[in-house]
Amino acid sequence: MSRELLYLLIPLSCLAAALLAGFLGSRIGRVNAHRSAIGGVGLAFILSCVVGWDVFSGNHFNGPVYTWAVSGGTHFEIGFLIDPLSAVMMVVVTFVSLMVHIYTIGYMADDPGYTRFFGYTALFTFAMLMLVMSNNFLQLFFGWEGV
Repeated sequence: MSRELLYLLIPLSCLAAALLAGFLGSRIGRVNAHRSAIGGVGLAFILSCVVGWDVFSGNHFNGPVYTWAVSGGTHFEIGFLIDPLSAVMMVVVTFVSLMVHIYTIGYMADDPGYTRFFGYTALFTFAMLMLVMSNNFLQLFFGWEGV
């Protein structure tokens, strides 16, 4: 697996969990909604730990992973800056989010918006990761606004 794909999987696992819990929560049920959210954030945490280990072994990354728009000569890209600070923040964000997801299973047990809550918290984690990992101001702005 390429490093760029590994970096991309970290926020995308949270986005997939948010979409699954948010849009299909009423169909898949409460238990599967929180399982999908915890699974997505848990996968992001594990991958963040792998990236953290890689970064502290001396491998840094700063570059685009996806071009999402081209206008004239201007390229709008999704890119990541993976250095020691961003690696630590990725681990912190995903760990805290994972703990929040696990705790709120009991805390939100009787709430009618249970599945929607898990969709929103996974979406928040996606936005926070995009903020922490961004290497350009446009992506940083979208992450900031998502948070």
